[in-house]
Amino acid sequence: MEKDTLIIKKECRVGIAHQFHNGVRCTPYKRIHGGFTLAEAIMATVVLGMAAAGVLLPFTSGARVRAEGMRGTLAANLATNLMEQIINTPFEQIKAEYPEEKFIDPMYANFSRGASCVNVDVPVSLGSYSENAEFILVTVWVKYNGREMAVINRLISK
Repeated sequence: MEKDTLIIKKECRVGIAHQFHNGVRCTPYKRIHGGFTLAEAIMATVVLGMAAAGVLLPFTSGARVRAEGMRGTLAANLATNLMEQIINTPFEQIKAEYPEEKFIDPMYANFSRGASCVNVDVPVSLGSYSENAEFILVTVWVKYNGREMAVINRLISK
């Protein structure tokens, strides 16, 4: 009986899937050698690519949020600087309009800023005394690639 078993295994070495020799099922050739087929390799690549995309997605969105935060900080700095310049200007010399200003500095590339100033008269009455108080409403805006990033409003008095 042992002699027959050895002969059967020799006959099955060709390895056609599900072939029967002398009533014994032969194992497929690929199972004997343990390699990957092209289809299995492609599926493994697809699964690995999907897993990598899932892992890397938070990093790319995090980098985008970080860049947006940096732009917001730069916009706030530019708006604050212009507002300080306007506040430090004597009341009578404040202009009605500060035209759009674009920057050459690479750090502020694609940024622009401007301001508008509007006179505001507020009636003030203290008992029998009545007068109009003069104020200027200053609005400073900063844009990045045409999109508004920061706006500051301030009321300035004499």
